[in-house]
Amino acid sequence: QVQLVESGGGLVQAGGSLRLSCAASRRTASTGTLGWFRQIPGKEREFVATISWSGLSTSYADFVKVRFTISRDNAKDTFYLQMDSLKPEDTAVYYCAAGPSTSEIPITSPMRYSYWGQGTQVTVYS
Repeated sequence: QVQLVESGGGLVQAGGSLRLSCAASRRTASTGTLGWFRQIPGKEREFVATISWSGLSTSYADFVKVRFTISRDNAKDTFYLQMDSLKPEDTAVYYCAAGPSTSEIPITSPMRYSYWGQGTQVTVYS
C-alpha cells in the first residue's frame, strides 16, 4: 500500500499563489505517474497536471498552463503543485494521485490512479 499525504491548501486572494505538497509513503512500480486533480461539489474530478518520478515527462490541463507548475523531489518522495496567478474559478478541493507509468488509461483520467491523497481545499476570492 502507498499513502499520499497532502498539505498546503488555503484561502488566497485572486492573483496570489499557493504551493501544494504530496508526500508519498514509498515509491513502487505502480506509482510511476504522479498527478494532481481537482473537484468542485457536484462535478467530476478534473485533471490538472501530471509528472513522472524521473521528471522527464509533464503534462498540464490547458486552463492551468503557464500558471501552475508540477515538480517532484525524489529524495523526499514528495511532489508539488505550484499555483500562481490564481483565479476564483480555481477554487476546488485538490487531490494528489499516483498510478502506473504505463497504462491503456490516459493520464488525464482519474481511473488510471490507484492511490489518492485526502484532498485539500483551495479557495480563491476576488
